[in-house]
Amino acid sequence: MRTTVTKRAQTVVPAALRERYGIKDGDFLEWIDDGEIIKVIPIPADPIEALRGSARGERLLERLLESRRQDAERE
Repeated sequence: MRTTVTKRAQTVVPAALRERYGIKDGDFLEWIDDGEIIKVIPIPADPIEALRGSARGERLLERLLESRRQDAERE
């Protein structure tokens, strides 16, 4: 995908990428320059809300309780 940079240094995020990465009005884009390439990372307007549910299925509570049980046994 190719876009054009305007005289005011503006460009457009292609619709296919906006849909794929859930980029919406009000979201931020972080530009990372590593000296060779530029990476653009979408940052949602509410990053906490965007992460909600992302660890579902990881059984985190069970792993925490097991870790605490093992710690208690070592003491």
